[in-house]
Amino acid sequence: MSKVKRIDIHSHVLPKEIMAAIRQRPRDYLMRVEGAGDKETFIRDDKHSTPVYAEFHDADAKVEGMDRKGIDISVISVTPVVFFYWLSAEAGLAAARIMNDGIARMVAQRPDRLRGMATLPMQDTDAAITELERVVKEHGFRSIELGCRVHGQLLAEQRFRPVLKRAQELGVFIFTHPYVAGALPADLGCYYLGNLAGLPFDTALMAAHLMFSGALDELPELKIILAHGGGHLPYQIGRLAHGYKVRKEAKAHTQQSPLELLRRFYFDALTHDADALRFLIAKAGADRVTIGTDAPFDMAEDNPLAMINAVPGLTDGERDRILGLNALGLLGE
Repeated sequence: MSKVKRIDIHSHVLPKEIMAAIRQRPRDYLMRVEGAGDKETFIRDDKHSTPVYAEFHDADAKVEGMDRKGIDISVISVTPVVFFYWLSAEAGLAAARIMNDGIARMVAQRPDRLRGMATLPMQDTDAAITELERVVKEHGFRSIELGCRVHGQLLAEQRFRPVLKRAQELGVFIFTHPYVAGALPADLGCYYLGNLAGLPFDTALMAAHLMFSGALDELPELKIILAHGGGHLPYQIGRLAHGYKVRKEAKAHTQQSPLELLRRFYFDALTHDADALRFLIAKAGADRVTIGTDAPFDMAEDNPLAMINAVPGLTDGERDRILGLNALGLLGE
């Protein structure tokens, strides 16, 4: 039996501090609360919502959920429903501070089992850098969660480059998470496809922009994890690489093929399919994959260890890297 700690880098919370603030001043957050008890739900003005789970705000409940999944350490991050990029810069910074301090409180309650991942007010570069520096200094956080888009603009845009650069300088890794905001077109507004199909596509599109824009060339030490197994990116990397070879547009800002740049990313193992996970590991390398459960949502992986053990052909060393060694390296532990 492996002695490596099993580390989950994709585990969500909604700290009680931000829940209380939304209840008290719903118009400040463009959200409201409906229901009560185990039926309580936070709903944004654009109709996107999240149910409230005990794991969201109770550190002991989070650990109990981890125990059921065989997880030793979770790096906890807010649910994307409360990224709050749509607020003013001042309000977004205030909300981020409340949430990050709430995450730090949960970590302090179970420091043996939890690590903190900060959210930033990405609608304003200065505010985002200010909060990034604060959480590193005050809370010792080693990671930040960023949405793939902010006001429709992907993370590769120049306006976000100072935040990415500061993360690189501080040795903080980035966990990118797609999310849904605003009205969905009819073809994504049905069958839950905004999540099932839209989110993996947005991750792949964001990653392609990071590759082709030269952002990864400019930030050679930046560590980025892609959620949900990288979305569609690993499966279509050959198409991106072929395009780089034959199209001048794809070579305009980078000297490296997407095939080379694929290993600039880390990926969580949340593919829901052992064969897909085997393909991801073969393409990116076992040293670039970590556990990611997406707890406590219904789209979570409930038995992540069994999924990894079901991957054909993994060596013990590769399994240990995916179970925890890669995440320990990212955390600097």
